[in-house]
Amino acid sequence: MQQLYLLVPLAPLAAAIVVGLFGARLGRSVSHWLCCLGVGVSMVASYVIFRDVLAGHAFNGDIYTWLQTGSLKLAIGFLIDPLSATMMLVVTFVSLMVHIYTIGYMADDPGYTRFFSYISLFTFSMLMLVMSNNFLQLFFGWEAVGLVSYLLIGFWYERPTAIYANLKAFIANRVGDFGFVLGIGLILAFFGTLDYASVFGDAGKLAGTTINLWGAAQWSLLTVVCICLFVGAMGKSAQVPLHVWLPDSMEGPTPISALIHAATMVTAGIFMVARMSPLFELSTTALSFVTVIGATGALFLGILGMVQNDIKRVIAYSTLSQLGYMTVALGVSAYSVAIFHLMTHAFFKALLFLGAGSVIIALHHDQDLRNMGGLRKYMPITYWTMVVGALALCGIPPFAGFFSKDAIIEAVHASTVPGHSYAYFTVVAGVFVTAFYTFRLLFMAFHGKPRFKVGDGTAGAHAHDEHDDRHGPPRESPAVVTVPLILLAIPSLVAGWLFVRPMVVGDFFGSSIVMLAEHPAIHGFREEWRGVGAFIEHGLSSLPFWLALAGIASAWYLYLGNPALPERLAKAAGPLYAFVFNNYYIDKFNDWFFAGGARRVGTALRDVGEGKIIDGFFVNGTAKLVGWTSALLRHMQSGYVYHYAFAMIIGVFAFLLLWSVRY
Repeated sequence: MQQLYLLVPLAPLAAAIVVGLFGARLGRSVSHWLCCLGVGVSMVASYVIFRDVLAGHAFNGDIYTWLQTGSLKLAIGFLIDPLSATMMLVVTFVSLMVHIYTIGYMADDPGYTRFFSYISLFTFSMLMLVMSNNFLQLFFGWEAVGLVSYLLIGFWYERPTAIYANLKAFIANRVGDFGFVLGIGLILAFFGTLDYASVFGDAGKLAGTTINLWGAAQWSLLTVVCICLFVGAMGKSAQVPLHVWLPDSMEGPTPISALIHAATMVTAGIFMVARMSPLFELSTTALSFVTVIGATGALFLGILGMVQNDIKRVIAYSTLSQLGYMTVALGVSAYSVAIFHLMTHAFFKALLFLGAGSVIIALHHDQDLRNMGGLRKYMPITYWTMVVGALALCGIPPFAGFFSKDAIIEAVHASTVPGHSYAYFTVVAGVFVTAFYTFRLLFMAFHGKPRFKVGDGTAGAHAHDEHDDRHGPPRESPAVVTVPLILLAIPSLVAGWLFVRPMVVGDFFGSSIVMLAEHPAIHGFREEWRGVGAFIEHGLSSLPFWLALAGIASAWYLYLGNPALPERLAKAAGPLYAFVFNNYYIDKFNDWFFAGGARRVGTALRDVGEGKIIDGFFVNGTAKLVGWTSALLRHMQSGYVYHYAFAMIIGVFAFLLLWSVRY
């Protein structure tokens, strides 16, 4: 099976290299078939491995030793267990759907082959991350997905907004990665190894170890390690306050929004914390920190989606909110529930992003919801698949999101981790918010009167298409776009009730996830489990379900029943609306304090440090000193013989004087 393990990441890597180097010669058709084939082979191999893992055949071993010094060995290796096998299957399936979808979406783009090379390379990087059995390889995959996401977000590099967005994403992730590197460094310093099995095996022995960070205070080693690692997850999985990069990353093409920002890269942090459960379980402080950060994002970042007018940004803020839900589940030790929601979310959020892309294609790259409306009759397949995704996102039974979201809410309610009461309030309130912004998008785009313009050379006030002289009415996207939507809609409907029992109630993840008895969040859920039917029945009578219905009804009333009301409410809210619309002014603060502060420091260093000290004192000062010395010394080189004779006499006299003093 080791050859099959290698095939999973290497197949998309080979396709990325070939298409990246020779795509222009191979042509578009050969290039996209190679990339789709590479990811398809990887998906089939992942499925075979998944079945093998279900049969009880796990693997943990090194494939290649990169460096060995003393007792420290740095190697490339794989850990194949239920957790990694699940992630492999999700990543490859969603990636294949995105690859197929890209054939239609990027059909007219001049960077067609380059884009396919990038997304295949991204798939390889993500697979190396989830399959790793040591922190070195984890860090390699971690940084590789960050690098490729930088290339993909700035794919349309001729747009200044795209360059700004990819730099913002890169810098925000570097801030998080600084903490991540510190955590790995502490592990190497105190454990003496980077191998998962060795670190997890020795974690209990170091549970009581403390370290001194500053002053006389002593900190738990594992608490510091876990918080440092989670800071890395905050950057990669866009948690408050390092979430600011993800909405701006919508400047990239829509397929990468589905691949990177719904199903794979942003979930890397969630996967990492679940993989590190043997460490996090030994630090209640770290779990509490994770819970509060996730809870804050689940509600307050979701609220931002209620006022966005860009269709992709609404879904982006939804992603931030759902990542908050996953993080809360991690914080209350419901790791299996977090991975379960990661899986269901990957399906319906990728579906919503790709559905939004289908709408954008039909409207000639206009993304403004205010320029849409009435698209249901023009795009029935896109509409109904997005309805499935919307219902799953809102947690309406029996759609997939209902099972995972309600399981998170139940786990938080049963938790005893400090901060769980605050988290319970936010995840319950977030249900209303989620339903509202989701159906607001659906109603504004597909219902009501058409607001797009037809036949006058524009697709709306914010159209970006510069090549069409005349736009006809919107029409359904081609099969290469709609087929992935249908294939993603299927698991968005059925994945919940198919996998809730083995993943949440059963022991599907086995020893790959550790949950201690003193963290009872998931244990109570398992004891009260009475089957899928009973869980749905309970859900229909619970507060989250009625809050979801209230959110849908509110969206209908405001955007279909009384469409003039939202604008009046926005004006009445005044500063409060502006506060929310401007992302709580977090971006403005970052621009003023961090970016502006860096510019001010740089300006001061340029004017004072470089201008006055380096150039003024050292460079120009040295030149002036040489000039002054030369001006003084040139009087001694007059050219008159009697001056030189006088100098010689003075010299002889000084020599004799020194000699007489000495002797």
